[in-house]
Amino acid sequence: MLVIGLTGGIGMGKSSAAAHFKRHGVPVFDADAYVHQLYEGEAVPLIEAAFPGTTRDGRVDRGLLVKEVAGQPERLKALEGIVHPLVTQAEIDFLCDQEAAGASMAVLEIPLLFETGAEGRVDVTVTASAPEKVQRTRVLERDGMTVQKFEALRARQLDDADRRARADHVLDSGSTLENLQAQLDQLIESLKLQDGTVMERLRAQGQQQSGGS
Repeated sequence: MLVIGLTGGIGMGKSSAAAHFKRHGVPVFDADAYVHQLYEGEAVPLIEAAFPGTTRDGRVDRGLLVKEVAGQPERLKALEGIVHPLVTQAEIDFLCDQEAAGASMAVLEIPLLFETGAEGRVDVTVTASAPEKVQRTRVLERDGMTVQKFEALRARQLDDADRRARADHVLDSGSTLENLQAQLDQLIESLKLQDGTVMERLRAQGQQQSGGS
């Protein structure tokens, strides 16, 4: 099974690309959505222990948590140390389930793919990219979004030019949805011819862990 890493800056069309993969029958794991689940479940006691007072009614208060880590790299690193291993394990479980179900390819949708070194966990990387003006317009149209929030989010993300340079495939999402979908149609057909090695490595790691336990 080929493991595809899908990424892109905020407002770049990543979610639209993920939706089109799904329409082609390609299973997609949404890392952001899973983090939201963790903030209402498994990660709540861990985050409360590390950041007392940041949870309310059995869930993480994202606003309070942001205040705890904003401008404090060590605090942010501590939070990532809690969340990232949980997300990574969920990705592995997802991939194993999809391979067992007979999928020939699967997508990990990871906004900070390159920023977190997750490209090492996929066979091929795909990024959605649009001009900065288009990105800004899209994001600022979202409910509750401000220029300050947009700039803060973008500051956490890799520069789009760097992301494009590092990705194996770049999707131009700056024009119409139909154009993006046409690019994806071609990309998916080409990826069907490509073999992956990620699942082999995961199986080998699992065997090593089993042997050592």
